[in-house]
Amino acid sequence: MKQRTPVSKIMSRDVITLNLNDNMELAEKLFESKHIRHIPIVSGKKVVGMLSHTDLMRISFSDLDEDENEINSVVYDLFTIEQVMAKSVVSVTSETTIKETAEILTKHEFHAVPVVDGDELVGIVTSTDLIQFLLDQF
Repeated sequence: MKQRTPVSKIMSRDVITLNLNDNMELAEKLFESKHIRHIPIVSGKKVVGMLSHTDLMRISFSDLDEDENEINSVVYDLFTIEQVMAKSVVSVTSETTIKETAEILTKHEFHAVPVVDGDELVGIVTSTDLIQFLLDQF
């Protein structure tokens, strides 16, 4: 296994993002339509937060069958992305090694970390990316 492989080799470069002015309903649509579980929240190209599908599920009533969409829509109107997102975001650079990135995800119990060079978002790495990298080694 390559010890010093940079995370840029496995990160997703085409990152779906939201900004603080977007709404929770748009976030839900992106999670569902793009089949993703984490969305960096940006101001320009700078990461200011991270929203996970789990964050969204915490405020929704998705286990209800009756008028689920209507109920979620009302609940989503009660919250802003800024209120729900994680504000203390740990990031890595594109030169951070895959091993170091895995250690960060494990230590903080994250499932995704934005890749930031300078102040600019350049990618995202998920636990799935790390598992796929590991599987590719065999």
